[in-house]
Amino acid sequence: MSQTELIKQMQTPEFYPHPVTLPIEVIQTHVSTVFLTGNYAYKLKKTVNFGFLDYSSLEKRKHFLEEELRMNKDISPNLYLEILPISQTGKNFGLNSNKDIVEYTLKMNQFPQENLFINMFEAGKLTGEDMIKLGELVADFHKQTITNDYIKTFGTVEKIGQSITENYQQTEKYIGLAQTQQYYEETKAFTDHFLSNNQELFQQRQDQDKIRECHGDLHLKNICLWEDKIQLFDRIEFNEPFRFVDVMYDVAFAVMDLDARGKQDFGNIFLNTYIETTGDWEGLQVLPLYLSRQAYVRAKVTSFLLDDPAIPQTEKDQAQKSASDYYNLAWKYTQRNKGKLILMSGLSGSGKSTIAKNLAQEINAIHLRSDAVRKHLAGISLKEKGDNSIYSADMTEKTYNRLLELGKLLTKQGFTVILDAKYDRINLRQPVLNFAKENNLDLEILYCDAPLEILSDRLTKRSGDISDATPNLLQQQKANFEDFTEVEKAYVKIINT
Repeated sequence: MSQTELIKQMQTPEFYPHPVTLPIEVIQTHVSTVFLTGNYAYKLKKTVNFGFLDYSSLEKRKHFLEEELRMNKDISPNLYLEILPISQTGKNFGLNSNKDIVEYTLKMNQFPQENLFINMFEAGKLTGEDMIKLGELVADFHKQTITNDYIKTFGTVEKIGQSITENYQQTEKYIGLAQTQQYYEETKAFTDHFLSNNQELFQQRQDQDKIRECHGDLHLKNICLWEDKIQLFDRIEFNEPFRFVDVMYDVAFAVMDLDARGKQDFGNIFLNTYIETTGDWEGLQVLPLYLSRQAYVRAKVTSFLLDDPAIPQTEKDQAQKSASDYYNLAWKYTQRNKGKLILMSGLSGSGKSTIAKNLAQEINAIHLRSDAVRKHLAGISLKEKGDNSIYSADMTEKTYNRLLELGKLLTKQGFTVILDAKYDRINLRQPVLNFAKENNLDLEILYCDAPLEILSDRLTKRSGDISDATPNLLQQQKANFEDFTEVEKAYVKIINT
């Protein structure tokens, strides 16, 4: 059966056993057709076979619709409703009859389209606060997802390489049409080199249970605000290698999508929130690979639209430009930067974290807060108040050692890293200076300063922050603060907050 006539009838109110809002809006992707009827949305899977995805038979379409329903009910239970059969009598199609079934459709509750994150973004209604909530939500989602020995096998270099190599094979025909030969070769060379030279890193990710049943397609078109909370939907159901992945694979998809739309600051907020919540700073080592991979896969699926006879030429022209932009972004992620260190310093309440957070968004830096590092070391929730034991001299030493360890690891990978702590002692600052000098890294020390009465007032009014600092600590902190040495002063910028 050709879906063409069915698609026409599904745009008419007579097809549905309930009232509809006209006109029925139709959304086309490279693999699905979605009909927005008012209260409900209906999805058809297209009769396509891309190798990594095969919907070519009725049985396969039914199976993957059932899988989509099962998997997405875990993350958005109120969105996904049921699978309905479509029957045919003569030239007419009907919904929910078990006779002469020719197709199946997934019925969902329809949320207001203005609440889709992509539409909120385009309307200028998406905020940094939404990115914080999204980062926390995805961190919690990953914590709940399953992993096992079978799932972890998808984290091997061989399995990851198969998926990425397939992307290059399927896009060779678009060289000269949507991407250049140079960018194709250089992007492929980067991923080949990354995989072959990081065998130990990928093994660590498996050993640390970072290969899980993730979302697989986490971008703004698959996130919405509904029933007063952020909902993830359209989880990948058709291909295990796209779903059994490193958690950073999901994170990279969302960051890349925001980067592609010119909102690197939003991507930075989401990323820093996620890694601070999870403590998975080591995962940033694989981020460049997955950023490039996700941009490339968006380029690939957008390129597929160029071959779809159902897509009008004007949309194909737009798709060609969009694909080209994604191919360019995939290449850009392969270009390694030189790392940089920024060291925050100052008493509690002096605004270190506020300055660091805003600066991180501006320059796309990784923001490492001592409060978060300390609580992860102690094994407690960031929102849980720590007792005296986590503020012992021993724990403070461990916290600063961990900050330095992460600073070294990430700057060597080309990240700009902001170490956010009091750094009130010379012996805490000196190892950072030594590392920067030894590795010829740019270093800045940003000292935040304000009168004690202002700091005290801020700490008294502070709420909803992971810091446990209280005003009664300030006098002692001031007395213990060791002035910057002459060598340090060359790196110091004083910020009156």
